[in-house]
Amino acid sequence: MVHTIVRHKVADYGKWKQVFDSFLNHRLAGGETGSRVFQSVDDPRDVTVITDWENAEHARRFMASDDLRTAMKSAGVLGDPDISFVQDAVLIRRSSAD
Repeated sequence: MVHTIVRHKVADYGKWKQVFDSFLNHRLAGGETGSRVFQSVDDPRDVTVITDWENAEHARRFMASDDLRTAMKSAGVLGDPDISFVQDAVLIRRSSAD
């Protein structure tokens, strides 16, 4: 599976989250299969989003889209986001039996 890791600062997390949520249909149409949102424990305006994609082509196309840039701007993203493309190498799931 392919993932993107996007880290950026936002002016206001609540406003950012509203735009992120409203962009769901665009993300799904672009090939997203899941996402997780994280906030820094030291700065709640420091946001990291890990998104799962059908393939690298879909991930790269979506991350380069003008629609995403426009949404980020309206969401109050400060500066340029740091975007990484990664794929699964090893997956370990822990349970209480471990």
